[in-house]
Amino acid sequence: MALANGATTVSGYGWNLPIFLKDMPTRQDLDKVCSDIPIYFADEEGHKARRSPTAGLLRALSRICASMHPKNNITMKRKTLILSFYSLLIFLTIGMVSCEKPIIDEKTGNEIPAEANVILHFVQYEQEAFTRAAHPSLQGEGSGVGSVTRSATDITELCSRLNIALFDADGTKVKTVAQKEGDANYGTVALSLAAGTYRLVVIAHNGEGSATITSEEKVTFPNNKVTDTFYYYGDLVVTSEKQSYDLTLTRAVAMFRLVLTDESIPSTVAKMKFYYLGGSSTFSPADGYGCVNSKQTEIRGVADDGIYEIYTLPHTEDDLLTKLTVTALDANDNIIKEKVFEDIPVTRNQVTRYTGSFFGNSGGETGSGDFRMTADPDWDAVNGYTF
Repeated sequence: MALANGATTVSGYGWNLPIFLKDMPTRQDLDKVCSDIPIYFADEEGHKARRSPTAGLLRALSRICASMHPKNNITMKRKTLILSFYSLLIFLTIGMVSCEKPIIDEKTGNEIPAEANVILHFVQYEQEAFTRAAHPSLQGEGSGVGSVTRSATDITELCSRLNIALFDADGTKVKTVAQKEGDANYGTVALSLAAGTYRLVVIAHNGEGSATITSEEKVTFPNNKVTDTFYYYGDLVVTSEKQSYDLTLTRAVAMFRLVLTDESIPSTVAKMKFYYLGGSSTFSPADGYGCVNSKQTEIRGVADDGIYEIYTLPHTEDDLLTKLTVTALDANDNIIKEKVFEDIPVTRNQVTRYTGSFFGNSGGETGSGDFRMTADPDWDAVNGYTF
């Protein structure tokens, strides 16, 4: 009827919100009634509205401006009133869209998308962090390495990156998320998912880039460099209700820690090279262990405290680094000193520590460069070996 009478827009006000709470009409409902021209109905307070798209109002305003041609004999005062009314109408419409309050995650205070129906928090992990201590507490049999009481720790304090992937029942990857330290919502993941059961893979690590989650059985890291890494693997059941989960991540790696007791390091030493066989740089979340045989190389600068740490992904609960070659290099990569360690035991969530004189100038019992082994179950465990 409005269009038949030459109307280019329809507007009104006065509807009562409580009456419509159980069956609020949508923009699509209005379009079914009148899709040819923009329509806008404000409630009795003027705070809420049912409307057609804002773009339609803008088109309507352009039509109104075009109709204000001198031949239509519209006075300047009337032009001003009409333009003011429709400009205010558009301003209120846009304002109501832009001023909708964001949804705030109660646990973290982070903003989350309104359409998200699954919220994941990575706030705890099962093990103590790898800790370090000064030389005196690192030496001798049965000595702990910075032993602390086991407690829950925010995963964002331990890792600088989070990579998440979801797989459907057929093993097809349906969604991925990558976060890094500094992101506004780092540590909280909001997802919009259809109802169903998914397999969830979470990798928390300290790599220079994102981990690549190819499948439930294969995760690789940038340049095959393994850092302190945690993971979660399990089912995620999504229903029609909004859900929030606190996920506990488990450490995936073993650490090898070399502690040098030398009184001094030759001034020509510029870096330390670690080349090792037997561990893995590729991870299987489904199994919880490394899944390929890797040759890993790490370069470390000269450490003032004489402590060097490298990581690997064990293949089994009790694995071995079959061969580890540690080389002291000068600035031109010339070898100054080299030592080979064989059959080094490595266990997930445990530190294997070798302590002793590398350059043979410690002045103590281990000055010959021999490594003596000790055991210390703490970290989950720090297994010490002295050379």
